[in-house]
Amino acid sequence: MVATTSRVYALILAGGVGTRLWPLSRRAQPKQLLALIGHRSLLQMTVDRIRPMVPPERIFIMTNEDYADEVRRQVPNVPADQVIGEPAVRGTAPPIGLGAALIQRRDANSIMVSLHADHFFKDEEHFRRALRAATQVAEERWLVNLGVRPHYPATGYGYVELSGELGTYAGFQAYRVRRFKEKPDLETAQAFVASGNYLWNSGIFCWRTDVILDAFRRLLPEQAHVLEHIADAAGTPAWPRILNQEWHHLHGETTIDHGIMERADRVATVPMEAGWDDIGSWESLAALLDADADDNVTTGDVMAVDGRRLFVRADSRFVALIGVEDLIIVDTPDALLICRRDRAQDVKRVVKWLETQGHDHLL
Repeated sequence: MVATTSRVYALILAGGVGTRLWPLSRRAQPKQLLALIGHRSLLQMTVDRIRPMVPPERIFIMTNEDYADEVRRQVPNVPADQVIGEPAVRGTAPPIGLGAALIQRRDANSIMVSLHADHFFKDEEHFRRALRAATQVAEERWLVNLGVRPHYPATGYGYVELSGELGTYAGFQAYRVRRFKEKPDLETAQAFVASGNYLWNSGIFCWRTDVILDAFRRLLPEQAHVLEHIADAAGTPAWPRILNQEWHHLHGETTIDHGIMERADRVATVPMEAGWDDIGSWESLAALLDADADDNVTTGDVMAVDGRRLFVRADSRFVALIGVEDLIIVDTPDALLICRRDRAQDVKRVVKWLETQGHDHLL
């Protein structure tokens, strides 16, 4: 049976902080709520991207409870009660499991797509076509990952190792997944890419809600019990109390990859080539924006003389640069970041240092 889009629901994960985009991304204004590309926030762009497939009334958003009001303000067409604020960070498995339980209670025959609010796609139509293919694979009771054809040996992404071909769905070839691999070192990543048998793990998934909930019951039974108890309270006066009370019974942080996908039996992937990026650093953001003839990307009141390969964001004052190269400079009213472009991943070390020093006003 072919899945129809009327049965497809979307769950958007919008609870992260985005520490590698400090000092712009903060606890009070995380990257998914910022307009980093154009005039729409990354969250708004995510909702816009899936609306041709999934209307707002079938979109659920899981976010940090501190962000819930701002999320509702940014995407007012999504029903307010379908924006759920997580009382504490517990990894990706609990919000996905709760979202699946809520959607399954709405529609017992539903198919769910799990997305992140801070991803970017150059070719959004290709992405939607790949997603439609994934829903058809999911209809056959597979837990489906959307993989990305790697175009360089990235060490910042996890990988998916392919097994045999599964078949062609909506023009896309699907594959069985042999296993998920953690972020590799450079030599291992080079071997992965050279083999042609690995995809980047985008963290985007698709499944029937009954199938993923069965997987939770088998592989994460304690979490499943808590999450379904919370879902049973949806729409009742007891919902806020039970959500807060039961959520704190979930211990530690469990990712959907470790908790479910790496341990499940029927796992498949649909490769896509849609210009995907998780905007995980200032360097990756710079690569998505238009550069001048000297490969400089600037935002705000900036002058660069004899500068090359610069990324400069000046939000509060004039910034002048002379004769410098390969730098990332982000100037905000209370913090200034200057780093080499090849060290962009190390911004998270600044955030950790601020945490240890108790500089909460800068986080």
